[in-house]
Amino acid sequence: MATMESLIGLVNRIQRACTALGDYGGGDQAFSSLWDALPSVAVVGGQSSGKSSVLESIVGRDFLPRGSGIVTRRPLVLQLQKTEDGREYAEFGHLPRRRFSDFASVRKEIEDETDRITGKTKQISPVPIHLSIYSPNVVNLTLIDLPGLTKVAVEGQAQTIVEDIENMVRSYVEKPNCIILAISPANQDIATSDAIKIAREVDPSGDRTFGVLTKLDLMDKGTNAIDVLEGRSYRLQHPWVGIVNRSQADINKNVDMMAARRKEREYFATSPDYGHLASKMGSEYLAKLLSRHLESVIRARIPSITSLINKSIDELEAEMDHLGRPIALDAGAQLYTILELCRAFDKIFKEHLDGGRPGGDRIYGVFDNQLPAALKKLPFDRHLSVQNVKKIVSEADGYQPHLIAPEQGYRRLIEGSLNYFRGPAEASVDAVHLVLKELVRKSIGECQELKRFPTLQSTIAGASNESLERFREESKKTVVRLVDMESSYLTVDFFRKLPQEVEKAGNPGGNPRENSPASQNIDRYAEAHFRRIGSNVSSYVYMISETLRNSIPKAVVYCQVKEAKQNLLNYFYTQIGRREGKQLSELLDEDPALMDRRLQCAKRLELYKKARDEVDSVAWVR
Repeated sequence: MATMESLIGLVNRIQRACTALGDYGGGDQAFSSLWDALPSVAVVGGQSSGKSSVLESIVGRDFLPRGSGIVTRRPLVLQLQKTEDGREYAEFGHLPRRRFSDFASVRKEIEDETDRITGKTKQISPVPIHLSIYSPNVVNLTLIDLPGLTKVAVEGQAQTIVEDIENMVRSYVEKPNCIILAISPANQDIATSDAIKIAREVDPSGDRTFGVLTKLDLMDKGTNAIDVLEGRSYRLQHPWVGIVNRSQADINKNVDMMAARRKEREYFATSPDYGHLASKMGSEYLAKLLSRHLESVIRARIPSITSLINKSIDELEAEMDHLGRPIALDAGAQLYTILELCRAFDKIFKEHLDGGRPGGDRIYGVFDNQLPAALKKLPFDRHLSVQNVKKIVSEADGYQPHLIAPEQGYRRLIEGSLNYFRGPAEASVDAVHLVLKELVRKSIGECQELKRFPTLQSTIAGASNESLERFREESKKTVVRLVDMESSYLTVDFFRKLPQEVEKAGNPGGNPRENSPASQNIDRYAEAHFRRIGSNVSSYVYMISETLRNSIPKAVVYCQVKEAKQNLLNYFYTQIGRREGKQLSELLDEDPALMDRRLQCAKRLELYKKARDEVDSVAWVR
């Protein structure tokens, strides 16, 4: 079976590792939960109740700041680790590579680190100070020294100081894995104890509370604390422990803690009131009692701790996969990585076009809505009005009026009408171009693998947009050619109908004079004649409009959409293959925030795996 030292040492090592990563119950919830799952001992008491003296007695060193009023202004997480080589030193979480062998310097550093956050005031801060002490004279324990509870705010303190301290204390002692060390001075009525009051509220059963009576030697003569220590005044599930602190005279004389421990033992051994309890009194007994209890709590928590660690490892592994593994340093591997990232982006882009993701349907919207609407808005009514038709036909005839049908006038009217189709054709190209650019932007944003590399993102976006620009230019040339082809060769059947219409317009069975050239010449310049010409041209233009309505989308898809699907990054691929290792590394330059996140995630993953191995190594060994 695992020993007490190995179990508590395990918890201390995991807690120190959590501390090094900043995971101590106030940071990232996913990671601070491990700290919260590990048992620890919170020292609670009113100001000047003797909390600091109890801690120093347990440690066997004089290292805590002293003074009147509020001295502990930040939580002190104190991790004690028993050493076998006789060395004794301290380390702070904020100074991980510096060892303190002079404990007066430890006190000074606690004061300086407190002032760094709170300033030289009487304000408090919930940000903890982490201190590890390695000594052959301690038992393995994690103790949390909290600011002393108070009832009134003094000069220089916020009016909310009473509530602020109580809330801070509660944030620790409310946790189900927290063992409460409730410090009460023996020379005050236990019914007024601040520590017992708050312990009773958060732990009404008393299962997590250890009562400690300090200042037994300062009680009035003829009085004692037997009723409290034997559980008659206020009963707890665990036995009360009495402590005799160093007197102020001893402190002034720099009496060391080892001598103070001997003096404490002698006091209880020779006391007529407490002699029968001497074996269960004193700071040394308290440390051993807490250590044994902590060991039993840890043993009971091992299954839940193991479950939590395994769950956290799975979550961290998933996040590492999401963040991506570190990039190889050789150029070949980097080129392969870049090409794989490009393929991942290209796959998402094609999914947008093919309907696997939203966005591609907007291209169809251009053909089905924007293009028909633009064609309907073309100003053919104005261009083919009677006045304009008459003007164009007359200008086309020149000095020689047309004889039968005004062919040159028809051609000019048709060419002028067809030129209007250039606008909608080019607008369709531009509209599809904008859709494709937006899909490139969305695809880059949706490609999780690319999120790591902002430089490569912008490079791929630039290369894609350059390709889309080339496709747009080619597409514009093609749709304009379609319009020009309709202008360059008119459909012959349209003209063949014109003579028949002229014959129908005459009067074959009537007076020959009515069908004479002079009569026809008069009709030729009548309003009905020009209206008929405008109507004929309008019919022809409508026929061409229907043709272009079908052919323009085909040209746009062929020149832009199909090319984007097949060749969006082809030019980029030819260029990237010529780059050297340094240029490839620049493309894979990651976002510093993401690199830091991966580094922290990797450290936490290493911590959790190590913690799992340690738990497995000290769990039940048969």
